[in-house]
Amino acid sequence: MAKATSVGIEGVAQVITARHHRMTADEPLSEGGTDTGPAPYEILMAALCACSSATLRLYAARKGWELGRIEVRCVFARDEAGGESIRRFVSIGAPQGEDQRARLADIIEKTPVTRTLKRAMAIATTFDW
Repeated sequence: MAKATSVGIEGVAQVITARHHRMTADEPLSEGGTDTGPAPYEILMAALCACSSATLRLYAARKGWELGRIEVRCVFARDEAGGESIRRFVSIGAPQGEDQRARLADIIEKTPVTRTLKRAMAIATTFDW
């Protein structure tokens, strides 16, 4: 379904190829990288954000709902005991009725990347209506 290739020549910076797209992953200077791109966990959070927003947009379009601007922010955290979690914050630009809100909240929990990540950890979602 999806595949990517990562090549590292020196240091921790990686050149990633996915289909015909290229991007760089790296660690910040404080973590021993050269800060030439987002860190792997940042890319993981970006994937969750993108999938969440795109899925909501596709679902709303099918229903004929106007959502306006969709902003999704995801934060990965690891506690002192090693437990991992993700907080997802969603803002929808256009006002939604209660039924639409409930349906969108249900749909976002079923996005492909959400389902994959939930098999490994909890994801808590907050909507800013």
